Amino acid sequence: MPWLLNVVYFALLVLVSPVLMYRRWVHGKYRDGWSEKFWGRLPERTSSRPCLWLHAVSVGEVLQLRSLMRELVATRSDWEFVITTTTRTGLDVAKKEFPQHTVCYCPLDFSWAVRRAILRIRPSAIVLIELELWPNLIFFADRLGVPLALINGRISAKSFRGYRRIRPLLRSLLQRFAVLAAQNNEYAERLLDLGAPRDRLHITGSIKFDGVQFDRGNAMIRELREFFGVQTGERVFIAGSTQAPEETIALDTWQMLRQEFPDLRLILVPRHKERFEEVAQLVLGRGLPLRRRSRARFGPICSAPASSSNEVLLLDTLGELGTCWGLADVAFVGGSLTQRGGQNMLEPSAFGAAVLFGPNTWNFRDVVEQLLSRNAAQVVRNGDELTATIRTLLKNPNAAHELGQRAKSFLATQQGATGRTVRLLLNLPIDIDHSEFQRSAA
Repeated sequence: MPWLLNVVYFALLVLVSPVLMYRRWVHGKYRDGWSEKFWGRLPERTSSRPCLWLHAVSVGEVLQLRSLMRELVATRSDWEFVITTTTRTGLDVAKKEFPQHTVCYCPLDFSWAVRRAILRIRPSAIVLIELELWPNLIFFADRLGVPLALINGRISAKSFRGYRRIRPLLRSLLQRFAVLAAQNNEYAERLLDLGAPRDRLHITGSIKFDGVQFDRGNAMIRELREFFGVQTGERVFIAGSTQAPEETIALDTWQMLRQEFPDLRLILVPRHKERFEEVAQLVLGRGLPLRRRSRARFGPICSAPASSSNEVLLLDTLGELGTCWGLADVAFVGGSLTQRGGQNMLEPSAFGAAVLFGPNTWNFRDVVEQLLSRNAAQVVRNGDELTATIRTLLKNPNAAHELGQRAKSFLATQQGATGRTVRLLLNLPIDIDHSEFQRSAA
């Protein structure tokens, strides 16, 4: 099986190599980490202390780990933690969030790479976030007696339809887990249908609810407010986690509404760092003054006087969007007017912002349904609806406030998944015999 998978992976790699080379050349992606990814040369662990290897594929999953890691470290200060990720942005955020722990790329699922990675880390257990089911990684961990846990498990309807076509493989993978923790009943039923053992399946809720901030008065938000020059009495419209053409739509909306509401500020936060410069040029191309967060340490921080209220604000740094939502009166969550499937709307909801998103939110379908059923968010289907909805909210600040408070109150009732997840992880059988690693290495 491992070598058959290697052949399939290699064929796929050859097939997509033109795309990878293009992105490497044009966007600067995929230029680092190949020793870790392709050969499994992760940092070699030398101590004999228990070690938890947690894999979070990208930025969203890395940020979910914040509350989990706080509780794990507080409970098991004698453990070591290794955090792996797949993307460059995920790696950057993980290094910033967890500087005291080992952070590196996860190996690609070639048999030689995952085998070497496991032997170098010698984990006491491996924890996968959401639904990262890589067959070779799971097979080799199981062969070496390393307990596996899937936490915050979710499986969309689209993914479920695809996985059912390879149900025998999925059943074989899921049977190797010591713990399977799903976010809700719906996801748990899908895992059962794919072959998950019922006695190892748990429903914990989503740790995403535990990782959000509620306090608009914290020091980081105050620092962002001061940097962007947002004055008392000004209202803030944030378009966050956006993709093209959502920045254009947000700019059109803001420029139109500024004629009626001169106190309205705009903060743009593109989803991917490769587009920061593109969005900056989009703003400047309209003749608008621009203030960029990345200029905080490097020379002039804006192209307009600090007191200018007609400048566009661009958050072009990593890991600060979760805090920046605390400035929003109205929040548009991007990836929802495109085919991305939506982005995380929990963070602006927790701050009590009036949350808007487009109709394409299948990545967060359960959260969206819960918010909409409580009249705690609104859907906008295009730029015209975005403009009209924000105009209505600005004209009726009490209604906007109530919309945000309903979302905030709902999120407050959903917390507790982190504690339930930690208790499951602490019960993993981590006292494994590392002599098997030595025999395999030999």
